[in-house]
Amino acid sequence: EILFSSHFARSLKKLPRSFKIEVGQQELIFRKNCFNPQLKTHKLKGRYKDLWSFSITHKHRIVFKFLNKNTVYFIDTGDHSIYQ
Repeated sequence: EILFSSHFARSLKKLPRSFKIEVGQQELIFRKNCFNPQLKTHKLKGRYKDLWSFSITHKHRIVFKFLNKNTVYFIDTGDHSIYQ
């Protein structure tokens, strides 16, 4: 199950339509296997050490958190500026 933060929903809404299509395609892959090599899923470091990220495009990411074995929480989406 994927839960979406209100911040994630607002960030996604601001992005171009073409990017939203990419998000939808990558989300389908994520739902099947969140560690699919195509997603480049990785654990973040530093102040984001409890969070994970996966790639939408070369430049854009989704930041998320595992809540339990079957549930993840999408926190934010955008380019690398979301880490600041």
